[in-house]
Amino acid sequence: MRYMFLIYGDERAREAMSPEERHHNMTKAQAMMDEANRQGVFVGADPLRPTNTATTIRKHDGRVMITDGPFAETKEQLAGYIILDCKDLDEALEWATKFPGPCGGAGCVEIRPIGTFAEIAGEKTPEVTSKAHG
Repeated sequence: MRYMFLIYGDERAREAMSPEERHHNMTKAQAMMDEANRQGVFVGADPLRPTNTATTIRKHDGRVMITDGPFAETKEQLAGYIILDCKDLDEALEWATKFPGPCGGAGCVEIRPIGTFAEIAGEKTPEVTSKAHG
């Protein structure tokens, strides 16, 4: 099953890091992705530009509103994603623990199974469980 790892971190904390600290974190993240690629589970990954480059579109009562900036103001911002094809949630959890936390260790990694359009259309959603978490 494919899992998306949503990487969240504090943009201000990242901006405050030295170039050496940023390079060190990126090197660790690249090493994790290289390992996943060698093991045949890596599907893709990309960083996102800062939230000040975002544009949000909202629809309400037939009207479209376009605003600069992210959907919501939060302490942590979505910084990027990784997609891995894991045998189960337990394997996905193992990979997530190998990812260096964004912004020098602060932040989190949200893991979500990737569904299909057939599931959205009402077909049964596959069971996603973890031996460690339920």
